[in-house]
Amino acid sequence: MHFSIGMGFDIAWGTMVAVWLISAPFSKAKARDTSVGLRVLQGLMMFSGYLLMSGAGRLGWLNRPLWNQTWTIAWIGLGITCVGIAYAIWARFTLGSNWSAKPMVKEGHELIVRGPYALTRHPIYTGLLLAATGTGLAIAEVRSAMSILLLLGAMLIKIRQEERLMTETFPEQYPVYRQRVKALVPLVW
Repeated sequence: MHFSIGMGFDIAWGTMVAVWLISAPFSKAKARDTSVGLRVLQGLMMFSGYLLMSGAGRLGWLNRPLWNQTWTIAWIGLGITCVGIAYAIWARFTLGSNWSAKPMVKEGHELIVRGPYALTRHPIYTGLLLAATGTGLAIAEVRSAMSILLLLGAMLIKIRQEERLMTETFPEQYPVYRQRVKALVPLVW
């Protein structure tokens, strides 16, 4: 991949990481969370997915091309990545102090249903998956497809935990919200 496009991906993903690190200390205190075992499994899958996407080391058949890399595909991939990261950041700011890196309920937790949460119940994951898909499109290797599958699997585990916690915490509001708003893809899924 050409240096300028690669730098674009680095800036996009670096911006997301910076926003997460800077805003993390402003979260509310934990009230309750979920199983350590599932959190470890989900974390390992996320880490493995991002490691694969980064291309750390030569990975044999996982580096096999899926299609020809072109400037057009690379720029489209960068655009998709930026849109996904912007959506995830919008969701992160909308969630505010209710955010946590792992599934949990915060003290004084609020059910957020505005902004991107009016479009999908898990817009941070929607944005991250969209960003990973854009990056994978530009990389165009088997490892990028494997990475997206690992990330999706990890997020599905996390979604299941979060859905349970939200249903327990908001037994009247959350089922109604869940019926009205799709989990990851607006109007679809």
